[in-house]
Amino acid sequence: MVAKHELGRSGEQMAVDYLVARGMQILDRNWRCRYGELDVVARDRSELVVIEVKTRSGRRHGSAFESVTTDKLRRIRALAARWAQAQRLAAGPGNCIAFSAIRVDVVALERIGATYTIRHDRGVA
Repeated sequence: MVAKHELGRSGEQMAVDYLVARGMQILDRNWRCRYGELDVVARDRSELVVIEVKTRSGRRHGSAFESVTTDKLRRIRALAARWAQAQRLAAGPGNCIAFSAIRVDVVALERIGATYTIRHDRGVA
């Protein structure tokens, strides 16, 4: 289980590095509430982007991208709204950050030997 946890952590860091290199501003990581967790929350220009990161060491159980189900995406959208609400409450009246849209992206990483491939799908939900 430790190896799986380490794979996930290193994959998430690679995903964050990839997103930052493409101009996104990371706002939050591993945000949790009683309903679930968001891997990465970012700003892409005026959009709030919630990113689900999946890392796999092989395709024995399908690709990393295929593991993100419709139900999972629905939960992520609901969590994105909860995250935005929590930020508004924390900022206080008149101090909240406005976004033009909320978008859900998936960053799927697959390790092949010592090399990773990255697939970034924007606006999947």
